[in-house]
Amino acid sequence: MGAVAGYLVLWSVYWLFRLVTGKDGLGYGDFKLLAALGAWGGWQILPFTLLLSSVTGALIGLILLRTRGQQAGTPIPFGPYLALAGWIALLWGGQIPASYLHFAGS
Repeated sequence: MGAVAGYLVLWSVYWLFRLVTGKDGLGYGDFKLLAALGAWGGWQILPFTLLLSSVTGALIGLILLRTRGQQAGTPIPFGPYLALAGWIALLWGGQIPASYLHFAGS
């Protein structure tokens, strides 16, 4: 279930982005990587993995674009952020969201 969910989530984002903009926004390797992470950790780690990889990729991407003086349309690979977030989710995926929810509920 996790592999199917991981693949379909990014595949859907890819096609939605392509329909709206006419451009490719993700590579097929990103689909496969999230599918592998879903297979290893189950579908439950996928939301945290996507959130963490998206936030990290956006922040580091903005920093890289500013420091290198590149245009906003410059492609930035998503795979490294997805891999890092997946690794964190596999190791501490249950503890991080539970800690946040406990802290936010206080």
